Amino acid sequence: MSAGRDASPAPYRVPGPAPQDRIEWPAAFGTRFAIFVDTEEEFDWSQPLDRARRNTEAMAALPEAHRRFADRGVPITYLVDHPVATDPRSVAVLTGCLEDGRSAIGAQLHPWVNPPHEEIVSGINSFLCNLPVGLQAAKLAALTQEIEHAFGARPRAFRAGRYGIGPQTAAMLADQGYRIDSSMRAGYDYSDEGGPDFSAVPNAAFRLGRIVELPFTTVHRGRLRRGGVALHRGLGRVPHGRGVASRLGLYSRVSLTPEGMPLDEATEAVRVAVGEGLRLLNFAFHSPSLQPGNTPYVRDTADLRAFHRWWDAVLDLLDRLGVRPAGLDELIEATLVGPAGLEPAT
Repeated sequence: MSAGRDASPAPYRVPGPAPQDRIEWPAAFGTRFAIFVDTEEEFDWSQPLDRARRNTEAMAALPEAHRRFADRGVPITYLVDHPVATDPRSVAVLTGCLEDGRSAIGAQLHPWVNPPHEEIVSGINSFLCNLPVGLQAAKLAALTQEIEHAFGARPRAFRAGRYGIGPQTAAMLADQGYRIDSSMRAGYDYSDEGGPDFSAVPNAAFRLGRIVELPFTTVHRGRLRRGGVALHRGLGRVPHGRGVASRLGLYSRVSLTPEGMPLDEATEAVRVAVGEGLRLLNFAFHSPSLQPGNTPYVRDTADLRAFHRWWDAVLDLLDRLGVRPAGLDELIEATLVGPAGLEPAT
């Protein structure tokens, strides 16, 4: 499509991985969890996107939140977008966070605030995959260079803002030196908004060309959870169907995030994922949620306290279950080793 038009392209229906592409984690890796933070500017989620909205005041709340994780030995991968990478105060905050020795900087691309600015700002164009391939590549190169300039090293992990990965993204990332992508949200479908359809994407990590995909974990819980994506879609066609199914304990879909996911459902989802043998649980949240008033999930100080309580309870549960944290270096290293911990992966 032309970058100047706000037309709806055919949705990118992401195919499920071939069996040989699935990552077989080495035995020594055990069962782990990772946390990727969408580290970004603040904007009003209820309003149209605005290229001028580049405020990063919420970054001032990051050190205290980071300390809570670091004190428990939990590393974070901060997926930094263009407004953050070009703001000296934000760079200083993140540089301090890296002093824990295990956290890392990755990249997140919000097209509407990431140069070059050749497209109309719109909902359709907020998904990277809907832009011309050359413009996608130029935006990725610009972001990668800014992050390298700010932090002294090229980022190795990536997330497309709004999960807007496309069929050419993996090759572009590999060309820029990325090793990990986490742009896919297992089992979700954004095609109604003009974005990708991840209905066929599992939670398990897999090779995506020359990089490794770590999907954002989605767990189906409840007595009918084996209905999975098809059941979720069907319940959406029934008035209040999903809410009723959740209240009755029949079915609900849970992402591993404190944003909009109740604690009781999240802890059950963790137990389900571990019980079903998922070797890597992938958690996420948005950095502006660390300051009240920036996202729909943390509107006031009471919400912020609940946000931290959510993490305290989930981290306690992971510890009891023997699920250890993994930083970006550990994730990359483990994808280079075969299942016995001896042979290179192919």
